[in-house]
Amino acid sequence: MKSALRFGTLVTLLSLPLPALAAPIEAVLYKNPQCTCCEGYAAYLEQNGFKVEVKPTNDLAEISENAGVPPALEGCHTMFVDGYVIDGLVPVNVVQKLLKERPAVAGITLPGMPTGAPGMPGMKAEPFKIYAFTKDGQAPTVYAIE
Repeated sequence: MKSALRFGTLVTLLSLPLPALAAPIEAVLYKNPQCTCCEGYAAYLEQNGFKVEVKPTNDLAEISENAGVPPALEGCHTMFVDGYVIDGLVPVNVVQKLLKERPAVAGITLPGMPTGAPGMPGMKAEPFKIYAFTKDGQAPTVYAIE
């Protein structure tokens, strides 16, 4: 009976998708207390292998500025994950690309709150342009178009 139980457990584990076996990627997301799309974005990330701690704050502009996010490219929240800044509603595949490639940037951002972005209602109207930025004053560059 024990060996049948162990075999069943092994079969169950092997049938799980790979992300279910991996440790979640921890992230801390700072947001304005009034913004509700950020909770939707955090839930979206958690469905995709992240563990997100959401911290409401009235100091989001200061947090974004200290993180090096260019003011013209700010999103609705600022998140810290594995040494990078993710600002705005960046699709999870682009976040995963950043964490895999590990470029020499401070972070990436999807400016504003575009319709159809993760956490936002509506249909996506056009491709999302995600920018990479550094803290040394270099001009932001396009990191991905989704």
